[in-house]
Amino acid sequence: KVSLNLRSGIITGLIGPSGCGKTTFLRCLNRVNERYGNVRTEGTINLLGKNIYDPDVSLIELRKSVGMVFQRPNPLPISVYENVVFGLRVHTPRMELSRSVLDDAVEQALREVMLWDDLKDNLKQKATELQLEQQQKLCIARLLPLKPEIILMDEPCSALDVEATSAVEELMLTLSGKFTIVIVTHNMAQARRISDECVFMLLGEIVEHDRTEQLFLSPKNPKTSDYIEGRYG
Repeated sequence: KVSLNLRSGIITGLIGPSGCGKTTFLRCLNRVNERYGNVRTEGTINLLGKNIYDPDVSLIELRKSVGMVFQRPNPLPISVYENVVFGLRVHTPRMELSRSVLDDAVEQALREVMLWDDLKDNLKQKATELQLEQQQKLCIARLLPLKPEIILMDEPCSALDVEATSAVEELMLTLSGKFTIVIVTHNMAQARRISDECVFMLLGEIVEHDRTEQLFLSPKNPKTSDYIEGRYG
């Protein structure tokens, strides 16, 4: 059972030992859990002014507004350009998608994720040929033309090296304020560096939720303190 209020426009980190429910909870926020089968969700999740589990909610529209980035970069095996405009082609009538509209969307999204200078002359390159850091940034860029309000990130740096992790963290900080970001991470240092608020979960429950600085420096619950200090997990 989870009860949680997420503030808009900030980065909220979800921390806790493996199996505590972080990713399961994250997937509930855009109902991706339902794609995995054998999942039952009870209660309500109010996002963007509506309970997303109401029967009349469109999953297509929900996932347009609540995008997700996964542990391993998953660019489509098509060009960089077509990766960025993929969502636009799915959600927008063809007659509204002139070449200039698509070109502008690609440039704006790649600039926002700090890839434009690197890729502007190689937009036809197959996305799966990019470096892992570039692939993960591209996966974030793929969300942006749809103008999501919330971006969910499930350990987005777990497959990246130290330098690539730093670059993706820098990107997340630039996106904070423009979007509401919820990130699952096992990296305590990362949670401290990038999140404004942090949620500690254990055995499927929320143990503590506070400003990140407060939670790490003066946790109220001994279980939180034990986890942060590495006594378990």
